[in-house]
Amino acid sequence: MAAATQSASLSGRLSCRAPSSPFPNSSTSALLPAIPLRSRHLSLPKTQCSAHNTQRNTSAGEHCKEQALPLLPFASGLAAALVAGPVQAADLVAPIAEGGPSIGVAVAGLAAAAAAVVGAVKLTDPEARRQKQAARTGGDEKTAVKNYFNSTGFDRWKRIYGETDDVNKVQLDIRTGHAQTVDKVLNWLKSEGSLEGITVADAGCGTGSLAIPLAMEGAKVSASDISEAMVSEAEARWAEQSGGRGTKPVFEASDLESLTGKYHTVACLDVFIHYPDGKAQEMVKHLASLAEQRLIISFAPKTLAYLVLKRIGELFPGPSKATRAYLHAEDDIEAALREAGWKVTKKEMTATSFYFSRLFEAVPIS
Repeated sequence: MAAATQSASLSGRLSCRAPSSPFPNSSTSALLPAIPLRSRHLSLPKTQCSAHNTQRNTSAGEHCKEQALPLLPFASGLAAALVAGPVQAADLVAPIAEGGPSIGVAVAGLAAAAAAVVGAVKLTDPEARRQKQAARTGGDEKTAVKNYFNSTGFDRWKRIYGETDDVNKVQLDIRTGHAQTVDKVLNWLKSEGSLEGITVADAGCGTGSLAIPLAMEGAKVSASDISEAMVSEAEARWAEQSGGRGTKPVFEASDLESLTGKYHTVACLDVFIHYPDGKAQEMVKHLASLAEQRLIISFAPKTLAYLVLKRIGELFPGPSKATRAYLHAEDDIEAALREAGWKVTKKEMTATSFYFSRLFEAVPIS
């Protein structure tokens, strides 16, 4: 199923819910006040640089390294957008997230952002709300995720991973991002030769967006998901889409921990968003033990920008907040792979306004 994201509304679909919810008041104008942005995102008028006492055009990449210019107009606009609604806020914040680790944040700006977030968290208490919702849907996190994707989550993600027009702007954006990740995986695999007869485990298959095209290319696919509803939908979509091509995948309802067997390739897209750091690293090693030649995984990357977006989303109630969205540092995932005797050979990043997914391909260390 996914979790590189269930993220946003949570789910194994790597979408980070972060930007989908605004701050509840307008007192957040101090949020990210000193973030130098790339020129393609924001261009500021000429301003006096106290560090060099010269007039200069301050656009991304040209700002003084010694002095992070306070982007008050941006901060004010963000505050207004947060009050106006999630889509408006995301439209402003998303360009920052695209900068990823390269974004420079002044200490004062970071402190102000942290203070604003902490204050809002105290007021809204997202953790207490999440625990209460999780208790209503099953108690522990795994049960909450399973129940979510067998009920309200299933209806939501069935639409997102489908072709229906019955989706809002956020859902359409997540659909686009997920499709881009799937296309990248298919291109990786097909670029290395025919898939005819190759055994593939699609761990967290969701509605079959990866498993079905792989099987139609001739791969022998074992597709699993923690949600029985998702597995049933994947089977139905295979019947509708396959057109007699390939061999029907073996579909089963199962969590990652229960998977066994050996496969040429193991793929797990947008699922680690449901696993905290230590557990996610265990799952990386477990999946590596099932793969013989190739392991492909995606996860929501842990960067300052995405952490801020995620925290914004946590401040507001919603039916999907019974599950928790976890971001993971690339170094931690790579370390887990190395410990399992694997090395990363390919990397890709998919980033839309509401979907953030880091994609790795790993092979055994020879």
